[in-house]
Amino acid sequence: MRILSVQSSVAYGHVGNSAAVFPLQRLGHEVWPVLTVHFSNHTGYGAWRGPVLPAEDVAEVIAGIEDRGVLGTADAVLTGYQGNQGVGAVILETVAKVKALNPDAVYCCDPVMGDVGRGMFVLPGIPEYLRDEVVPAADLLTPNHFELDFLAGATTCDGVGTRAALLDAVDAVRARGPRTVLVTSVLTQETAPGTLDVVAVDDSGAWLVSTPQLPITPNGCGDVTAALFLAHWHSTRSVARAVELTTAAVASVLDATLAAGTREIQLVAAQDALASPSPVPAATRLR
Repeated sequence: MRILSVQSSVAYGHVGNSAAVFPLQRLGHEVWPVLTVHFSNHTGYGAWRGPVLPAEDVAEVIAGIEDRGVLGTADAVLTGYQGNQGVGAVILETVAKVKALNPDAVYCCDPVMGDVGRGMFVLPGIPEYLRDEVVPAADLLTPNHFELDFLAGATTCDGVGTRAALLDAVDAVRARGPRTVLVTSVLTQETAPGTLDVVAVDDSGAWLVSTPQLPITPNGCGDVTAALFLAHWHSTRSVARAVELTTAAVASVLDATLAAGTREIQLVAAQDALASPSPVPAATRLR
């Protein structure tokens, strides 16, 4: 698979493209990373250096790929944190071009905007832009539970809602465009103590995998999850199998990170588990 990945980048650590590219390459996929920022490290440290790339520069890099005559050979476009509406507009234009050249290509969007306990951490107007403009253009969507609630206009996260209410929220989002939705960090009334759920839904049904809730919350796990889910969904065309393989690999990365006692996720140390995760949990069918 050939993937055009438009995301942020850091020199130290693993977020954005610095988290997504290596796992995809380890699985044998060709990745064309286009950077929206190039920082020294992720912003969770409170201090960082490096440039935010103007939307015009992002568009220029993509135009250069188009000049090579290969844009239409992309099988997928992958995006994460978009930064501002200018970059979002470039992404939407690029997705439209890729799909015009290759109708089988898909757009996987990780609608990064916020989380439980932190609220929205993007610029004002970005959540609404993602909801109203970007999400309808996506084929695959990978929000966390908090982001799903915003997109659906629902209140189901942080143990408040039921699984049925969660699925209603997913269906509300799916009705607006993306037919395949993966929801991470799911916490409902039915979630077992000490665990978090991951739920994947498409036209074939809804599937759930439970994972241990570890005492760490490193940056970049969502970026890895979106990349792996896209890869496994594309390879298997099964949301159940894709969520099984994705959660197994991410769990191994988190276990390695916890064991190492580091702030940055241990992608390199856990690379064999990225390629061949074990054990692989069995997804439970919700409907």
